[in-house]
Amino acid sequence: MSFGTGLSGLNASAKNLDVIGHNIANANTTGMKAGRAEFAELYASSLGASGGSNGGIGVSVATISQQFSQGNLKVTGNGLDMGINGEGFFKVALTDGSTAYTRNGEFKLDADGFIVTNLGAKLHGYTPDVPGGIIVTGATKPLQLPTGGLIEAQPTSTITATANLDSSAAVLTEIIPPATVATPIPLPTASTTPSAATVIRDEHKKYGTTVNAYDELGNAIPVTLYYVKTGPNEWEQLVSLDGNNAAFSQTIEFNAADESPAPPPPTVGFKAGYPLNGYAPLSITIPAATAPAVAPTADLTLEIQYGNGPDAWTLSQFGSGFSVFDINQDGYSAGELTSIKTSEDGVISARYSNGTTQEIGQIALSRFRNVQGLNPISGGYWGETASSGNPIEGQPQTGRYGQVKENSLEESNVDLTAELVNMIVAQRSYQANAQTIKTQDQVLTTLVNLR
Repeated sequence: MSFGTGLSGLNASAKNLDVIGHNIANANTTGMKAGRAEFAELYASSLGASGGSNGGIGVSVATISQQFSQGNLKVTGNGLDMGINGEGFFKVALTDGSTAYTRNGEFKLDADGFIVTNLGAKLHGYTPDVPGGIIVTGATKPLQLPTGGLIEAQPTSTITATANLDSSAAVLTEIIPPATVATPIPLPTASTTPSAATVIRDEHKKYGTTVNAYDELGNAIPVTLYYVKTGPNEWEQLVSLDGNNAAFSQTIEFNAADESPAPPPPTVGFKAGYPLNGYAPLSITIPAATAPAVAPTADLTLEIQYGNGPDAWTLSQFGSGFSVFDINQDGYSAGELTSIKTSEDGVISARYSNGTTQEIGQIALSRFRNVQGLNPISGGYWGETASSGNPIEGQPQTGRYGQVKENSLEESNVDLTAELVNMIVAQRSYQANAQTIKTQDQVLTTLVNLR
């Protein structure tokens, strides 16, 4: 019987050395979790035996448990490298169609633009309802980058400006025509259709700014905004498509003082230096035939806005000089993918050559009630089992889910120093078990040689 006891010790020690060797071999494997051999003592069972009276018959390896402690995150500089800081696994679809989970974030792009692991498994996440739309959480899909072509152009619908008009500017009551015109041309009245008869002279271009609007094909149409003071606290907004002729116009009046009564506390719309409460955005339509340079395929209708008045104006009239702080529009030309960025909440944003950025998806993380119950699979993957429970999917940085760190990888959590010490202990255990067999052999030899 003692031969069997010693043999069980040899087998357990050998298995322990296998586990330690596996840990050491994978000390540099990204996302690897160290294993640990856990032992259980063996006793012979006999009918009617009282507790504590049975002698032990050896040892067995009860399980190989994995240590899911956090590994160090190292910065790599590779945009598709991702590390998880905290709880959760990347969900991937293996090449055979089955689902697996991994902590290895060494991702690449395949020929179709899918984000894949080194073994071709596709990373899963949440995708927008439409390209460039809102990310819809729920069922996950393989994440794919739009590398196969251009992003479509989007026509401009709104121009938004933030500016201050100089309250001390001189009043100009009319726009002076060129010398060849015999009589002055009055300022244009509010209009939403082109009226190119009014020539804008240099003295009326003191306060102006230009922004490009885009048609359906992504062609840029320069839109110039000029501001001419026509009276106390009154300005005419002139819109030009060629920089010289006023195609559209609108009068903007400003409050001279805080109005009373006003809701407490006074809103911006009732305060001095901001447009009157009833001011509306200027809506203009640029006919295809009148657009400069390249004519668009259809009329382009857009609004020129100054905030969300009456309590959120971005246009003001103060005595601090003319300044344009910001002007932007919501259209863009066609563009191709130039780079991607992943935020800590797993949102992947694509940046295009036309300067736009779109959210193309969000990485999904999965966690389990019992991570020790996961089944390890070659390649750094784990599969769910009845013991692990069903995966619980969610978004990074919500609840118990960790962060996603771009340009980073999670290193193996193997402690080489500890493993080397464990290896010495396992070696001594193996030698000691071998010694019990040797000793038993000597005892048996002595017994056999009795005469």
